[in-house]
Formats: sequence, C-alpha cells, structure tokens
Amino acid sequence: MLEGIDLQVQRMLRRVNRQTLRHLDGSYQVATKSSYSDLVTTIDRQNEQEIDRQLRVIDPGCRILSEEGFGDRRVDDLDGHVWIVDPLDGTLNFVKQHDHFGIMLALYVDGRPTLAYIMDAVNQDLYHGGNGGGVFKNDCRLTRPADVGLHDSLVAISSSLVLDDVAHLTRVARQASGLRMYGSAAMEMIGVLTGELGAYVSRLKPWDLAPGRVLAEELGLSVKSIDDDGISVLSSNLVLVATKRAGQDILDRTD
Repeated sequence: MLEGIDLQVQRMLRRVNRQTLRHLDGSYQVATKSSYSDLVTTIDRQNEQEIDRQLRVIDPGCRILSEEGFGDRRVDDLDGHVWIVDPLDGTLNFVKQHDHFGIMLALYVDGRPTLAYIMDAVNQDLYHGGNGGGVFKNDCRLTRPADVGLHDSLVAISSSLVLDDVAHLTRVARQASGLRMYGSAAMEMIGVLTGELGAYVSRLKPWDLAPGRVLAEELGLSVKSIDDDGISVLSSNLVLVATKRAGQDILDRTD
C-alpha cells in the first residue's frame, strides 16, 4: 500500500511544483503573520488546499497537520496515518528572491517516521524516501554523507539564534569551517542530506521538522533537540540535524 501512496504523492508534488513556478512572475497577494519577516502568500494557501485535497484521495482516512490550517482542525497525536505539510517553505525567499524555497511533506504511521518529500522548487529536484528503502534525489539514490566533525563542516544556523547567541551557537558558528544562512528549512535540510552542510540548527515547527527528520534518520544522520530531552513533530523544537561527529561537537558546545 505504501508503495502506491509514495508514487502518487511524488506525481502530485511535481504537479503542484509546476503550478507554483508558474506563479513566480505573476500576481499574488502577500500578508504578514507573526512579524514583517513571517509572510504568507495566496500561493502558500492554494498549494496547501491542493495538497490536502489530493492526500485525502491518495490516502483515505488519513489526518493532516498543515501550516496554514487547511488540514484537520486538531491533530494532537500520531495515531494512524498522519501527514504533515509545508506548502511553501521559505516564503520570504519566494517573495524577495524567487529562489531558495521548497515544498515539504511527511507521513507518520502510528508515530513512526515513514515517508518524506522535500521539493527543491526552482531546480525541480525531489528528495524523497524513508521506510527502510533509502533516500533519493529524483531517481538517484543518495549515499550517507561523510561523518565530518564541526571544524570540517559548513553549518547552517538560523540568523536569530546566532545574533542572540542562543545556546552558545555563536561559538559553534565560529568553530565551524563556515556559516551559511539559507532562510529555508527545505534548502538547509537538503544541504545536510547531500553532505554540503555538516549541520543545521534552527527552531522548527512540525512542518519544518517532520520531512527532514524522516530523510535524515533514513541516512543515519543525527536528529536531536538542543533545548529538550526529545524530539516532537507536533510541537516547536530547537533542532540539530547533523552528521554524528558534527552533532556531538555541537552538543558539547551548547551545554
């Protein structure tokens, strides 16, 4: 059953992505949410409504937790099939740069990270996998990134965490090979999955975390919470996604 769901979701995401790219040079409305840098567009909402509608056809009886609120009204457990949806990750980049944004979703089955999808929208590359079957970029299987330490790694850390020196992350940034800030969990997760980054640290909502967690753990990477004892994909977490060595190096410096 999961194989059939997987193939249908891949096709659906490519259709939604093509529609998204057609809007880049068109007209759409932009509104703020929590702050002037936290934006939502009519494209976010259109994408979410389309993805949620298609998921209910592809996986009848599922529940959906999605960023803009078009999924189920309340999802406070992971019983059964639960889809977690980010219809347009990196909305500020979408509006300001027309680049560096993505679409993400993940399936958890009875609490188990099962399938995930991260679409690099502009490059039209789909990273997908899970459930013991590996991780793929389109049709090409990814190998596990080299287990490099912090000093040999480029790291991505959200700008607010560095500027406010949350959990001593300014020190972490100084001790890495270099600091990168892409402004999109989708793009930064892809960086760790492909080995371009040794680590990514950010405060992540469920839709930011859930897909990357599935794919990172499938590749044997470390996914840990810095500010708590465990990871919950139903709440906000200060999350570290990294190689084993870089992850431990960072945790040693954030105590």
